[in-house]
Amino acid sequence: MPKVMSRGQSEETAEGILVGAQIRDLRKAKGLTIAALAERIDRSVGYVSQIERNLSELSIPGLKSIAEALEVQISWFFHSSAAVPAQERGYVVRKENRRRLSLSGIGVVEELLSPSLGGQTELVLTRIPPHRTTGEEFVTRKAEESGLVLQGQMELWVGDRHFLLNEGDSFCFQADESHRIHNPGDIETIVVWVITPPVY
Repeated sequence: MPKVMSRGQSEETAEGILVGAQIRDLRKAKGLTIAALAERIDRSVGYVSQIERNLSELSIPGLKSIAEALEVQISWFFHSSAAVPAQERGYVVRKENRRRLSLSGIGVVEELLSPSLGGQTELVLTRIPPHRTTGEEFVTRKAEESGLVLQGQMELWVGDRHFLLNEGDSFCFQADESHRIHNPGDIETIVVWVITPPVY
């Protein structure tokens, strides 16, 4: 479970990066100020600031409230940091330590491959079950997105364009272009995305 700490602890221990740093990185990646996050969870700016700096204790209900405000599941903060050697933190993500997002109701799973959300680029692996979609509505993000289909097929709509991509095909579209994706095949589709700047 996420590390919930007491006042005065540093943001890194032998167990890895603590939850306050994860909250801060995710908030920044979503383009939110501390004040905006505080408003979403109906708490003070000081409260959010202390949580992000690991200066206040954080309960599980409190973490759930923050996760909902940041539009992720609380499980996003649960990862196996105890197995991460100090020299790998911020540089390497082992397969067993990936942070996962499960999109409830549609079966799509996204895994964060980037060691940190503090940089300019983010790597995400998306798994789409057969004949499922990430949503019928088009999505526009303030980011350039590129990708590579590792397995299966993927239908990609970008604006009024429609593409059928197969294993080994790659793609790229700009920040102002809305898109949606669908797996038309009978096997799971696996795609690696490169997103600049990070959106998760």
